Amino acid sequence: MRIDFHTHIIPSDIPNFKQKFGYGGFITLQDMENGKMMLKDTGEKFRFISCNCYNAQSRISECRQHDVDIQVLSTVPVMFNYWAKPKDTAEICTFLNNHMSSVVKDNPDHFIGLGTLPMNDVQLALEELDRCILDLGLFGVEIGTNINGKNLDDPSFFPLYKRMEELGAVVFVHP
Repeated sequence: MRIDFHTHIIPSDIPNFKQKFGYGGFITLQDMENGKMMLKDTGEKFRFISCNCYNAQSRISECRQHDVDIQVLSTVPVMFNYWAKPKDTAEICTFLNNHMSSVVKDNPDHFIGLGTLPMNDVQLALEELDRCILDLGLFGVEIGTNINGKNLDDPSFFPLYKRMEELGAVVFVHP
């Protein structure tokens, strides 16, 4: 069996988080002819993405072409939003993780999902970790290497790591 572990997916439509939360710094999507443009909410271009970044059926087709049996899906790291207010980051994680779960549930023979956590608040991260694994059926989480100046060896994260271990959660650390 051939498994591609490092594959990112994003919902095809992202809410206007700047409008929702009342401050900026978030990513939006703009439809383009052959994909979507990821934009900073200032309108500045971040990166172009083709449909395989948001369309599950496109991914499945490409997997067949390249003899990949399963992809492990995780969010695009720019969506971590660790810099935002913790409750807002948690809401974004809920949105992303619900999407991830639905993609996996709709295509269980092709995808395994990893959630994302509001690492800027360990208590909120613990709650979302449990929801990801116990409620949504995801296999683990993707986290960044630095959370607002704290490296992953900061003792404040240890309760989270303990819970990850208890749940048997896969942890993908993405720099």
